[in-house]
Amino acid sequence: MKKLLFIALSFLLAVSLLAGCAGDKRENSDAQGEAPDLKKIVIGASTTPHAEILKVAAENLKEKGYELEIIEFDDYVQPNLALDSGQLDANFFQHKPYLDDFNAEKKTNIVSAAAIHYEPLGIYVGKTMRFEDLKEGAIIAVPNDTTNEARALLLLEENGLITIKEGAGLQATVKDIAENPKKLEIKEIEAAQVPRALPDVDLGVINGNYAIKAGLDIEKDAIAKEEADSLAAETYANIIAVRAGDENRDDIKALVDAVKSDNVKQYIKTQYKGSVVALD
Repeated sequence: MKKLLFIALSFLLAVSLLAGCAGDKRENSDAQGEAPDLKKIVIGASTTPHAEILKVAAENLKEKGYELEIIEFDDYVQPNLALDSGQLDANFFQHKPYLDDFNAEKKTNIVSAAAIHYEPLGIYVGKTMRFEDLKEGAIIAVPNDTTNEARALLLLEENGLITIKEGAGLQATVKDIAENPKKLEIKEIEAAQVPRALPDVDLGVINGNYAIKAGLDIEKDAIAKEEADSLAAETYANIIAVRAGDENRDDIKALVDAVKSDNVKQYIKTQYKGSVVALD
């Protein structure tokens, strides 16, 4: 009988010790900030600046119980196709006019969950350093997608190089150029390729993210840019996009809050020095 009692007590002691160890392990895990039960959010993004911004926001999300998986893309088509097919929960690379055109063309139903920042379009020097030095027939490279081309043409108009037909607005193409005193050749190429084309053209109008990726500084290398109070700053804000109906999901709301947090805004201000401007 005593032997059985000894065995039973030994077993209970062993169980207590194991439970204590497990409890200590959980306490240590909590103390070290481990979060084994994080819920995953998968987001697609352009490498610069979007993925960089998201990496800062990812730390904020951990505190809310979410792990952010960032998948980087180097074009403007695949992130929306991946979102539409359900491979992504959200993406972060585009502005609303581009998304509207994409939805119309591809019959997708993607919406904005929040506007995060805008990236001023800049006119960067190639073979010519100043507007006044442009010769007749000089070549200016612009993005060839509908909304960014219109934006580029409006910036050229703002700086007195061309005049756009009245009413063309955000749908303007080279066909809508009403006046071109210097007979400038407007060369339409894929947005990501404009920085590479600079050595072969006189000027190039470059999207903010591609300028940053190419090592260009909008304050030093651009001779003109969209200003903070411009229509472009409001119209072309970069957004977090989701499938229609997902914008009210708890994880998407947490994502938006994390990206719009004060520490992310400070990162944007410090890191990009005017090439990216955070919105309130």
